Amino acid sequence: MRPQVPSYVIFTIFTLLVFRAASTQPPFSCDPSNPSTSSYLFCKTTLPISQRARDLVSRLTLGEKISQLISSAPPIPRLGIPAYEWWSEALHGVANVGRGIHFEGTIRSATSFPQVILTAASFDAYQWYRIGDWKKARAVYNAGQATGMTFWAPNINIFRDPRWGRGQETPGEDPLVTGKYAVSYVRGVQGDSFQGGKLKGHLQASACCKHFTAYDLDNWKGVNRFVFDARVTVQDLADTYQPPFQSCVQQGKASGIMCAYNRVNGIPSCADFNLLSRTARGQWDFHGYITSDCDAVSIIYDDQGYAKSPEDAVVDVLKAGMDVNCGSYLQKHTKAAVEQKKLPESEIDRALHNLFSVRMRLGLFNGNPAEQPFSNIGPDQVCSQEHQILALEAARNGIVLLKNSARLLPLTKSRTMSLA
Repeated sequence: MRPQVPSYVIFTIFTLLVFRAASTQPPFSCDPSNPSTSSYLFCKTTLPISQRARDLVSRLTLGEKISQLISSAPPIPRLGIPAYEWWSEALHGVANVGRGIHFEGTIRSATSFPQVILTAASFDAYQWYRIGDWKKARAVYNAGQATGMTFWAPNINIFRDPRWGRGQETPGEDPLVTGKYAVSYVRGVQGDSFQGGKLKGHLQASACCKHFTAYDLDNWKGVNRFVFDARVTVQDLADTYQPPFQSCVQQGKASGIMCAYNRVNGIPSCADFNLLSRTARGQWDFHGYITSDCDAVSIIYDDQGYAKSPEDAVVDVLKAGMDVNCGSYLQKHTKAAVEQKKLPESEIDRALHNLFSVRMRLGLFNGNPAEQPFSNIGPDQVCSQEHQILALEAARNGIVLLKNSARLLPLTKSRTMSLA
């Protein structure tokens, strides 16, 4: 007997085929042509987003709730909710590195700006804001070539060790510069003014500051980044590693944070209640979603041995305040954690409230695409001459020349030996 294919799988495949083939209409919930839409409180844009998100979550079955805890969230056909991809990358321009953006339609490419380590050298906060001004990202979505508007950028880890392979993605080693970069870039991405003014709480796109926290290596003395335990003093955390993230949240008003693979003083970042809930949400007043780095939940049990079982790893991260898992670990093990009475369903509801609130702030539950606050942004905003000029300007401004006034260069043999 042929096994029955779940309806959400068929809906997902059909949706992807339509978007890839036509690439004309972006996916939105609350279709006004659907008669049942009018009865859903979560579709009423006049209500507060908190109330709308609470109504939506209350309508979901446990299985539907769990399905939404992963980065490639499937659709919920009976409520008219399309699939959503949380993972898109844009560290120095919109890219199809993640899963949420594709260039197989009217828009074939986007401007790639210089690496952040170069643009940060300009010390030009307005330039950082202009590079992050992502009308281009919304244009890709409006063209039907995206299944998500959440971008996992900027990378604001402190770049202390030049052997770290991803250091070029960061603004460098200075916490003050890195914090200022984060604020400017996030404001540009999310559609705020350079000074921080917001458009009625709407998000042009969603920025995500990563990797939270004290994360800046690939391999150290045989210990890789997945199991590394960063031993950091309270003062060094306060002076060096945390200020960029605090600025990102409090001044930039970022709508996303990514917790890192590593442990900090023995506790995995994604399972650290003090880090995610007490510090970010409590002290810094963060209102947004928290995602894991990809497979960061699985390594808590599989590699770090911090959790005693897969179900315990799920409990640890959700109770700590994480909301969505890049990967499939929560999809596989959350139901068992609930059935074993290790995890109350209210923790899942809390996470989903944060996730759907961000999607609503993006306008993806506003029904008619023409009524979106950013619906008039078209393909002409992508890879435009203005962006190409800005990319060249950013490259030039980042080049730093040091004047050889003391005639230190070139080094003579004797001077080289004396310096050694």
